[in-house]
Parts: sequence; structure tokens; C-alpha cells
Amino acid sequence: MKIMKKAVFLACLCCTLFSCSNVEKKAGEKLRAAREAFQRGDYSEAKIQIDSIKILYPKAFETRREGIGLMQQVELKEQEKTLVYLDSMLQDKQKEVDALKKNYTFEKDAEYQRTGNYLHPSQVIEKNLHRSYLRFQVDETGVMSMTSIYCGPHNIHHLAVKVTAPDGSFAETPASKDSYETTDLGEKIEKADYKLGEDGNVIAFLNLNKDKNIRVNYLGERSYTTVMTPNDRKAVAAVYELAQLLSSITEIKREMEEANLKIEFVKRKIQERASKDIK
Repeated sequence: MKIMKKAVFLACLCCTLFSCSNVEKKAGEKLRAAREAFQRGDYSEAKIQIDSIKILYPKAFETRREGIGLMQQVELKEQEKTLVYLDSMLQDKQKEVDALKKNYTFEKDAEYQRTGNYLHPSQVIEKNLHRSYLRFQVDETGVMSMTSIYCGPHNIHHLAVKVTAPDGSFAETPASKDSYETTDLGEKIEKADYKLGEDGNVIAFLNLNKDKNIRVNYLGERSYTTVMTPNDRKAVAAVYELAQLLSSITEIKREMEEANLKIEFVKRKIQERASKDIK
């Protein structure tokens, strides 16, 4: 009886060892496929193969440990590749902006402003005194805004504007979060600011209809209506174009910063792993 129990035990032990060996062998095939994909630069396939080891062979501990190390190398190469691509994009966008800058007026008060603004030359303040109009600008990070300016003998206390195209289509801003009123030599001056994205789609509407006559209604306690001049319509289109480029540059820089942070994180993990292996 004891001999039989011993035989059964040995048989079970052999089966277990064979099973473990078989599992590690199959897991090793997946790891080999992952390494081959990594070598040829197919990082997505490498990650799929590494992930499959954990799913299909959870007890292949040694192979899974090696897979973790390979996954870190894959992630490092992915981020480095992304960084090269983003840097190339950044250079291309910057060239476009540099070519356009000469067409704009740049304003920045070094004492009070950390970020300057670009606007169309036709809309500089000194050329538009005593005039009611929509003024457009974009800061250096690509944040575009519109200011509704009213000048007249009486206050209308406006906080919003409605713009209407000849076909009756229109867009309307919500109430401005940043507005003020003043008086200069008896003239009432009101200004209300609206940022792109918080403007009720007015800026995009004006850009889309830049070749059409646009009626502007100031919405306040009193009604006031004016018509955009050709130069004002040209200004919104020009500033909108620059805003798209500047905002894309800001986004690329943000993505590059994220990629660099991920690279630092992965490198730190690789170093920690190497230190443990030495010990």
C-alpha cells in the first residue's frame, strides 16, 4: 500500500513538473514573439503578445517577470517615438506661425501682462476710437477672444451680442463674464469680452460667414444695431486662423511634456528593476 501511494505521489509530481515546464515553454513562445515584434518596431503587437502571457499562462511566473521588463522597454520606445513625431509637428507649426506673424500687430504690456496678444492691424485701438464694433484678438497660447465695444451718447448696458447673416441664420453669445463701462468726455463706452468656446459659437459663425454682410445687435437695456465692416470681417478670419495654429502649438507642447514625464517614469522603473536584479 505504501509503495502504491509513493508511486501515485511520484506520478503526480512528474505530471505537475511536466505541466509547469509545458506552461513556461508555451509562455516562452509568446515572449519570443513579443521580442521579435519589438525588434522590428511593431510595439502594438509586442504589447499584445506580452499581455497574452498574463491572460493565458498566469502561472508562468518567470516568463511573466521577463515580460514585464520587455513591456517597460516597449513603453519607453513608444514614448521616444511619439516625442520625435511631436517635435517634428511642432517645428512645422512654428514655421507656419512665424510666416503669419508679420501680418498681425502684437500688443503686450510688460509691466502688467505675462502673455501678449495678436490682432489684425485694422483693429488697433488708435484707429477705432469713438466706434462701436467687434474686436478680435488671440494670445500667445492660442486663446482667442472677442470684445463687443459700444461708444455712444447714452449707455445701453449690454452684456451680449447677436450676429445675423443675410439668410437669417444667427449666433448669440451668453452674458459676458467680463464687462465694464466708463465715460470719456461725455461719451459712454462699454466693453464685454467673450472667449472662444464660451461665446455661443459666435466667433466660428463669423468666420464661416466672413464674406457676407453681418448685422450685429447689442443686447442690453437699450437696443443698438450696427453692421460689421469688411475690415472687421477680415479681422475675425485672420485672427481665427492664427488662433488655430497657436492653440495647436500649445497642445503639442502639452503632449510633449506628458511624453517626457512618461519617459522619466519608465526609466525610473527600469532602474529600480535593474537594482533589484543585482541584489
